[in-house]
Amino acid sequence: MIKIKNYKKVENLEEAWELNQKRTNRIIGGMLWVKMSDANVQTAIDLSGLGLDQIEETEEEFRIGCMVTLRQMELHEGLSHYTEGAVKDAFRHIVGVQFRNLATVGGSLFGRFGFSDVLTLLLALDCDVELYKGGIMSIQEFAKLKRDNDILVHIIIKKTPVHICYQSVRNTVTDFPTLNLTAAIFADKMRISIGARPGKAMLFEDAAGLLKGLTEGSVTEEMMHTFAKEIKEKLPTGSNMRGTAEYRSHLAEVMTVRALRILGGDRNAD
Repeated sequence: MIKIKNYKKVENLEEAWELNQKRTNRIIGGMLWVKMSDANVQTAIDLSGLGLDQIEETEEEFRIGCMVTLRQMELHEGLSHYTEGAVKDAFRHIVGVQFRNLATVGGSLFGRFGFSDVLTLLLALDCDVELYKGGIMSIQEFAKLKRDNDILVHIIIKKTPVHICYQSVRNTVTDFPTLNLTAAIFADKMRISIGARPGKAMLFEDAAGLLKGLTEGSVTEEMMHTFAKEIKEKLPTGSNMRGTAEYRSHLAEVMTVRALRILGGDRNAD
């Protein structure tokens, strides 16, 4: 159980950053995973008064504040249209609606949790994050950083044309995923991110151009299976209560082929 001594609703990001430099202080979001931790917090830092709970859409991008809830993203029509429903697919199994009404995207992403559906989805997109002191960087770069005391302010999803699908395997509907996967094909590249392995999501790209022409139907089943086997061989997996390493490796291959079929136009592959 978490124990909090003081609570501070900050007036600006500088105040939040200064408070967050003390190891015993902690930024709170929706207070969902955090409240389940066993910790003594000197000061809980609340960002809810800084206007970071909005999704701003322009012709070029979505700019998402760190205090935006998962439910806000799930219901946003612009995000749903751009991602061809992948946001809804990625978020709909996260515990329940009540949970998603409270859980923030900043808290979900900053932790780089291995089970994160959010990180697995965003890692495959043309996406940046904005850190208060660290500035703007790609989410791929952000995912590799060690956790520090900076503040995640915005997530920026660029509207680069993409075809995308999201998949997960779970033992029960609202459980953590045994494995999750996002496949995204752009004009010049193909990306697949795989998470819950059970480590944090990893990104794979079709560097050899094996899948070029996937959306035109010129990629054969053999080429799909070849790419999927390469991912299976390169993906480090482990065992926990939700599945063995061998099972996760098998899922990675099967789910990759299934995602490629979907992106290739076979909507019955799911």
